[in-house]
Amino acid sequence: MKKNYSPYTAALTGGGFLFEETLILLPLLQAENSEELLQEEKVNNNLLHINAETARSRNIHEIKRRYQTMPPSFWDDFKEMSDNDKIVALFYVILKTYKICFDFHVNVTMRKWISISKSIDKEDLMMEFNEISAKDDFVDCWSDSTKEKVAGAYLTILRKVGMLDKNNHLHSLACYNYGYYLTKGEPWFLEACLLQPYEINNIKKSMI
Repeated sequence: MKKNYSPYTAALTGGGFLFEETLILLPLLQAENSEELLQEEKVNNNLLHINAETARSRNIHEIKRRYQTMPPSFWDDFKEMSDNDKIVALFYVILKTYKICFDFHVNVTMRKWISISKSIDKEDLMMEFNEISAKDDFVDCWSDSTKEKVAGAYLTILRKVGMLDKNNHLHSLACYNYGYYLTKGEPWFLEACLLQPYEINNIKKSMI
């Protein structure tokens, strides 16, 4: 069987934003006996209260994937954030975890933001899929149904964080600790939150 070296995965469809679920599982993920606790939750459903074990297992797997993308110190910082800033931080984690989301965001959403329309829909993302498929054999093998599910999951995440309204219009994110991402050497994330250049400059000045 040919090994897959693609940086892309369609696993995003396995859960979605998973904010509440991440908060619930974080103590388990940070525990020394993490694997044992997660397995217990997968079987017994004491915390998540997701009836189907397959769905529960998928959600746990994706939250664990995201958890492992970031250094342990990030999650210590995450716990101290306000709920609003936690939502923004989880969006940051998702962009770092799933390359397909990062590409959608940089190549489609951020470009649409500076366009006249300031809106985005599934068709825009399917055009980006064509670009990715032309360069990546693994993604090229995905069915149209899988591609539509991935695109739909990304749009749902934008809605969950408040970046996309019901009319598919884009909005910048409100966050009270943008300076945190600058101190971590991640200034790109401020642009990813659709801040204007002058807003980013003001945040940088406030940190001097």
